[in-house]
Order: sequence, then C-alpha cells, then structure tokens
Amino acid sequence: MRKIIVGAQVSMDGVMQAPGARIEDPTNGFKFGGWAMPYFDQEFGEEIDRVFKEKFDLLLGRKTYEIFAAYWPYYDEADPAAGGIAKLFKQIKKYVVSGSGEVDTSWADSVLLRDIAEVKRLKHEDGPNLVTQGSTELVHALLANDLVDAISIFTVPVVLGSGKKLFADGSAPHSFKLTRSRVSPNGLMVGHYEREGEVKIGDTALDSPSEREVARQKRMKREG
Repeated sequence: MRKIIVGAQVSMDGVMQAPGARIEDPTNGFKFGGWAMPYFDQEFGEEIDRVFKEKFDLLLGRKTYEIFAAYWPYYDEADPAAGGIAKLFKQIKKYVVSGSGEVDTSWADSVLLRDIAEVKRLKHEDGPNLVTQGSTELVHALLANDLVDAISIFTVPVVLGSGKKLFADGSAPHSFKLTRSRVSPNGLMVGHYEREGEVKIGDTALDSPSEREVARQKRMKREG
C-alpha cells in the first residue's frame, strides 16, 4: 500500500494559496501571490528536498496540475536553483484528480483520476508514495476521507487575512507525531508529521464544579 503525504506551504493564518508567484492563483481576488518566496533560504530548500527524497509520484488537483504542467517542463534543468526538481518531475508519474471537464494530460506520464474513489484504489496498489503540493480542494477531500498518512507543513511568518486554507471543517480526526522540525533564520518553521492514532483527550475539570461553572454549562447547553 502506498502512503499519501501532504506537502504544504502555509501562512500563519493557514492560507496556502499561491505561495510561489503573483500570477499563480488569483482566485477570489487574491493579491499576495508569491508570499512565500521572500522567505526561501537554504533551510527552506533543504526541507523541500526532504519531502522529495524518497521515490514518489505526484498527486495533484486539477488547478495545481495545470500550474505545474505549464511551468516545470519548461524550466531549465541545468539551473542550480530548482533544475533538479524539474528533472525529477519529468521522470515521475503525475496523477491529476478532476471530477469534471477536460484536462490536458499531455505532460509526460500523466494519469487522470476522476474521483476520490479512484485515489483510494491507487493508494491500495503497490508503488511509490503519493506526494501532494498545493491542491487545496484535493487535500480537503483526502483529509475528509481519512487518506492522509503524513503532512509536511512549511509555516511562513506572514498573515494574509484570506485565501484558500490548508484545513477545512470535516477532516477525519487523528493525532500526528512530529518526526522532524526546523526553524530557519528567516523565521520559517518546518514540521514533518506522521499519522499516529486517535485524538487523545485530557481533562482539567475540578472534581466538584463551582456554582458558577454549573451555571456556565447550563448556559452553553441553552445556546447550543
């Protein structure tokens, strides 16, 4: 069985929309495209490489796939900055998930999946891990269907106010364990997490609640 690994660059308020370029995704008037790039440093690059260290296939939503397909095949593979990633993406298989409409899958070794059920079947096959980048709607569906095995979150010290978020209501509850973390001089915080188990619950309640606490609970119940 393959693992599904979510990779995401997010702001402090959880926005993951268009971290790489101004024209990347202006949906709903988003005007801060490229917000992660001023924080890209050696540590950022090394941790990105770590996400792509083991053999993998890409698993992308349609919009992110189209961004990648219009960029990475045309990137100079001799460029020291990201030529290695361009070459790697050329060699691996790319899965694009789109429930409707035409999708140009002419990027070499691209496969179209039409729904999350096909992703489930793919996950249960033998093969390399599946790594996402961007793909907000797909990530939400993966989390809601309890398909995510690991998450790598790159938190950039900026608040964007609005935009597409990494997490949405409806994710399957689970705890994750931190397997590696790093903080760069630019303030970037990187956390690599693996799924651990059920959500653990603690309780700080008093043995005998005060009258004020009893009243508070009654009000909470009335207000829903």
